[in-house]
Amino acid sequence: MSEADTLPKLLSHNATVAGREVAMREKHLGIWRSFTWADVDARTRSIALGLRALGLGAGDVIGLIGDNRPDWVMGEVAAHAIGARSLGIYRDALDDEVAYLLEHSAAAAVIAEDEEQVDKLLNLEGRAPALRHIFYMDPRGMRKHADPRLMPIEELVQRGEAAHAADGSAYATLVAATRGEEVAILCTTSGTTARPKLAMLQGGALIRHCASYMGADPKGPEDEYVSVLPLPWIMEQIYVLGFGLLARMKVNFVEEPETMMADFREIGPTFVLFAPRLWEQIAADVRARVMDASPLKRHMFELAMKRGLAALDGGKRSSLANQLLFRALRDRLGFSNLRSAATGGAALGPDTFRFFLAMGVPLRQLYGQTELLGAYTIHRAADVNFDTVGVPFDESVEIRIDQPDHNGVGEIVTRHPNMFCGYLGQGEPGDVREGWMHTGDAGFFDKAGHLVVIDRIKDIATTSRGDRFSPQYIENKLKFSPYVAEAVVLGDGRPHLTAIICIRFPIVSKWAERNRIAFTTYTDLSARDQVLELLRAEVARVNSTLPEPQRIRDFVLLYKELDADDEELTRTRKVRRGVINQKYADIIAALYGGERAIPVDTTIAFQDGTRQRIRTTLHVVSMDAPAMAQAAE
Repeated sequence: MSEADTLPKLLSHNATVAGREVAMREKHLGIWRSFTWADVDARTRSIALGLRALGLGAGDVIGLIGDNRPDWVMGEVAAHAIGARSLGIYRDALDDEVAYLLEHSAAAAVIAEDEEQVDKLLNLEGRAPALRHIFYMDPRGMRKHADPRLMPIEELVQRGEAAHAADGSAYATLVAATRGEEVAILCTTSGTTARPKLAMLQGGALIRHCASYMGADPKGPEDEYVSVLPLPWIMEQIYVLGFGLLARMKVNFVEEPETMMADFREIGPTFVLFAPRLWEQIAADVRARVMDASPLKRHMFELAMKRGLAALDGGKRSSLANQLLFRALRDRLGFSNLRSAATGGAALGPDTFRFFLAMGVPLRQLYGQTELLGAYTIHRAADVNFDTVGVPFDESVEIRIDQPDHNGVGEIVTRHPNMFCGYLGQGEPGDVREGWMHTGDAGFFDKAGHLVVIDRIKDIATTSRGDRFSPQYIENKLKFSPYVAEAVVLGDGRPHLTAIICIRFPIVSKWAERNRIAFTTYTDLSARDQVLELLRAEVARVNSTLPEPQRIRDFVLLYKELDADDEELTRTRKVRRGVINQKYADIIAALYGGERAIPVDTTIAFQDGTRQRIRTTLHVVSMDAPAMAQAAE
């Protein structure tokens, strides 16, 4: 690390000492293709020299947009090799968001995956005046475009190969000139309250932080990782680039998002990071499949889960539950080889956490922020507590609680040597004071020294009766239900709690079909009386586990799913509460106004630009005491 303080230097080192080892695999047309470290280094060299031949270099910003692919990783390292900065853009970002990021960063070039992403770039209509080059990986559908900025990435590679043939030492000279203290990555923040900011991250800081992380959770060349989370997210940058290059961990790329779990099972990784939403989805899918099973299998599942959870509470594992259920279930999900698993980016509900721990998945919680190079706390393998986010990686990470109340709850404030350098285009960040990052999260340390994160400080709510509650905590309990995709708990400054709930359409629709309930669309299904009663029972179960002041009194099922494209969620699937409160103000007012039916006449936009008028009536479901008691039984 003292010599290889940048990602291009690490790649060249790996190609020298382990050139024949597999570095990456990609599934293409049903076949896994392997890339050795020598292959990766050679193609990265060609891309870098091709970029340089086109006049790109130090100080430029090169964007990348598309699915997770080896060419994305090689393109990003190539950008660093010529002294440029990389900017990852989420593949499902809409035109306006893409335009904002490219204009704000003054990106000179973009490496795009296919026609869909290229169309977004060509539709910017002058909003990104610095954009001079657009390189595309997939040539299908590109013949109709005549924009002079377009170039297939293979042509870029050929230009680089020609440059290397003319001067065999040019690339080595470029790599040797890279410096770890230079900003290498512009990483978008989650943007829960406004447009995302671009955190400036140094290449050397990323490498040092990954080394600190691996001190708490070691990785090596024998480890297998499947890259399924978006590469613009800081944690995927840490694993694919940081762990991949520093530990030579093998990184695998699935063929399509739709084949993710099947491809995941074929690899059988030793390490995995899923966002909470994906862990929730997997747990919900398992329970949905159980609903379709025979009565005997359903009974075996319930018995095994009961035994497994009871053993977990006693700090043990149930061998009977493992034989009956868990061993086969881990194999079906591709979890058989896992030595380490993590969740991060948002809070994971304790019920979902316990579900996977009982199954035998070595799950640990992470906590961090983009500005602090992602995670900086983790559970140790023998010290997992699903109510906490663990302890700092090492002594270089400092965490304190500012202005604690009588229960020790205050703002989490952190610093470590590898923090970001500020936000692009802004002065001194307002949330960094005297070298400490003020996270805006509320938390405390428990008796074992673990950090407990409650919620965003601004999101911790108090009813008009003075009862404090964490909306996120209650929402996570609701989302453990296989029928609930999203939930927004309301009640700040109000006399009681209410909720807006989105059904998990694939599972609720399957339940409806099995019960011979006719429906046409998501909106129609969510308005059915039987579905309202189904969700009423789920809310009642959650209410039975909560103190009286934190129980949901009324709820509605929303006519649509919450969507990042509608700015209701961030790209990492966090709820934007300000947007929800503003967009659905009429529904919220009706919930607290005592209305039992709320008429809706609105228009929703789809990703392809089409719009649809929605006319329906939302029925307010009341959680009276008798129904709650019956559900709890």
